[in-house]
Amino acid sequence: MESKSRRQRRKESRLVENQQKHQSWLQDQKSQRMKRKSGDFKSKKGSKIKNSQNQIFKENDTVQRVSKLKSEEDHDVNESKMVKGKKDLKRTLKTKFEEYLEMEMPNSDRLAQEDLELERKLAKKLKVKGGKLMGDDDDLNILFEDVPSSLKSWNEEVLAEGFSDEGAVDPSSSKKQKKKKSVEQAAKDDITEESTSEASELEEYAETALEENPAKAPLRKRRRKRKSLLQGQEGDLAGETALGVSQPSESHDAEVALDEASAKAPTMEGNVKYVAPHLRSRARNESEEQTQMRRRVRGLLNRLSESNIESMTGEMATIFRSFSRSVSSQIISEEVLASCYNGPRGNEQHAAVFAAFVAGMASLVGMDFSAKLMALLAKIFEEEYLKEDNLSLRNLTLLLSYLCIFGVCSSDLIYDFLIMLGKRLTEIDVSTILTVLQCCGMKIRGDDPATMKNFILSVQNRVNELKTSSGDSQAKINGKRMEFMLETICDIKNNKKKTKEDTVQHTRIKKWLQKLRVEDILIRGLKWSKLLDPDKKGQWWSSGDMASATDNVEEVASRIDKEALEAQKMLELAAAQKMNTDARRAIFCIIMSGEDYIDAFEKLLRLDLPGKQDRDIMRVLLECCLQEKVFNKYYTVLAAKLCEHDKNHKFTLQFCLWDHFKELDSMPLIRSMHLAKFIAEMVASFTLSLAVFKTVEWSDPQMLSPKRIMHFRMVFEAIFEYPDKVIWNMFTRIAVTPELETLRQGMEFFIKEYVVKTNKKVNNKFKVAKKALNNIEGVLM
Repeated sequence: MESKSRRQRRKESRLVENQQKHQSWLQDQKSQRMKRKSGDFKSKKGSKIKNSQNQIFKENDTVQRVSKLKSEEDHDVNESKMVKGKKDLKRTLKTKFEEYLEMEMPNSDRLAQEDLELERKLAKKLKVKGGKLMGDDDDLNILFEDVPSSLKSWNEEVLAEGFSDEGAVDPSSSKKQKKKKSVEQAAKDDITEESTSEASELEEYAETALEENPAKAPLRKRRRKRKSLLQGQEGDLAGETALGVSQPSESHDAEVALDEASAKAPTMEGNVKYVAPHLRSRARNESEEQTQMRRRVRGLLNRLSESNIESMTGEMATIFRSFSRSVSSQIISEEVLASCYNGPRGNEQHAAVFAAFVAGMASLVGMDFSAKLMALLAKIFEEEYLKEDNLSLRNLTLLLSYLCIFGVCSSDLIYDFLIMLGKRLTEIDVSTILTVLQCCGMKIRGDDPATMKNFILSVQNRVNELKTSSGDSQAKINGKRMEFMLETICDIKNNKKKTKEDTVQHTRIKKWLQKLRVEDILIRGLKWSKLLDPDKKGQWWSSGDMASATDNVEEVASRIDKEALEAQKMLELAAAQKMNTDARRAIFCIIMSGEDYIDAFEKLLRLDLPGKQDRDIMRVLLECCLQEKVFNKYYTVLAAKLCEHDKNHKFTLQFCLWDHFKELDSMPLIRSMHLAKFIAEMVASFTLSLAVFKTVEWSDPQMLSPKRIMHFRMVFEAIFEYPDKVIWNMFTRIAVTPELETLRQGMEFFIKEYVVKTNKKVNNKFKVAKKALNNIEGVLM
């Protein structure tokens, strides 16, 4: 026989232990039943010895014994404890039905006792006496009149059952007499509590006595009810006892009346309708889920700091995705701006943390979030400007400046904002301009020096206008804040102002944002006036909210039908242009339906095409340009923007042009002319160089067919329309590369033979180009 494993041995030992426990429990239950049977037998034997004919006297003796025990309890605490022990022993002798009830409701007695105790404490604290509040008369007692009390009636029934047979016995009266001798009249509340407790204990003793003879209980109850009615008519001693016990019930009435009065208090003060807390969110047209989301967002923003910005942004992005985009963007934007402008004087560190949070959220959930936030910021700024709240305006200005620093918005928005302030140039405007220039002045100067120059000129012109105006304007000009702003502008203009060095925390935040590719969420071409446009023209981030803002249902329906028809036509047009894939159809619809090149550029970036499908962007763009009846520079500007953003688009465009060079012999003339103008524009904007022509065989007469000659002639004629400076720089770019010597000679030969001979006007331009081709040093004009 194999030895048992350790697991089997442990299992067997547990089974043995469980059996032993079960056997011991059975023995314990058996012993308890034997004890209970012996106790019942003794009680039956004692009841047989007593005379069955004197039942009424037996009840009186029981009540007298109870009163005697209570009087002994008042004199001696130790004897009272012994009596309570005897009472507890007697109370253990219960019927099976009562034991069953106790099993069903194990805590009913304890809960009832706790309720009575709480009621007595409230009555004592509120100083309720006779159903009225004691103390100064503040007209609240009117509320307690004619209020029914369920506890009062219940107490009277219990007292009628418990004291009907002992009309002469009044345990509370002796207690009150002793208290009157030892305590002053002001302690009546304590007397009420003690009398109430005594009455409850006497009721328990009476019930114990009734349990000893359950068979004769109904007869006794009938007799007690009859006697209680007689005692109530005569106004006997039981009525006084009931008066002492009914005070807690009256205090309960007072408590109910107070609750009703507190609920009615708001309506009594005025005509303002009271709204319950759980209904206040609905009054603000917010669901309970949105209210909970607002609380969670507020809690995260309160804990936001430089050290935990990464984790907090991740949690906020999770919350953002759990609701609809419009609701999430609205709630988070409102809470972010409320944390910025509603608080105390904010510093730059506080604004930088929130701006970095907005940049991180835009990188994680989309750039429409940051666009909606900036639109709401512009709206709140204008509202606070009308209120002339300098503190809120400064906080919002700091946030806007750091949004530009962290790459959420471009310098175009900041310049438009500054120019708008410079036109008014009030005291608040001067303070706001100064805040922007101190925070991000050198950055926007580096981004666009020409616009900075225009802004400085506009401020100087406005200052000169104010100098020639009335005396109030003279006071503004001579202010110290205005002088400090002009000094700051001069320092930025002369590049004397030092850029702020990033702290360690800011450097870490910028590295974190670089990992999130924050450069992809930069909103370009955004203007301050566009953010405040009431018609929401060009606000692509609020396109989903346009229908909900329109009241006319028929107008909305017609607009939707019109947009659907336009989309259908656009798809049919894409199919006609041989856009045979979903990616090409999407690119075609974006390019053809864009409001401007910035709008189309941003939508193309949001396509997020996988793999090598982004190469279709340049192919579709060039095809759209060549299909136009009249050449449109929109395509060249968009192509230059794409090449500036990603150099892969530049290589794709070169390969597309080389493919079209192979098709020049079979290409229609209008298509060839558009291609020539497109190449000239791209070369003149320095997006491409003349090296794109290196695949052309300039020296082979057989390769230069009439259509080819016509095409390249149109290219160079379009190039020679530009100023000499641009022509010099275009040809100098290929002059410094030794590998392009063959290209330079072939281009010079072609221009001399096929362009200058047919068009004498371009002779001077050709001389400039010829000198530039020999500019080996690469000196630019």
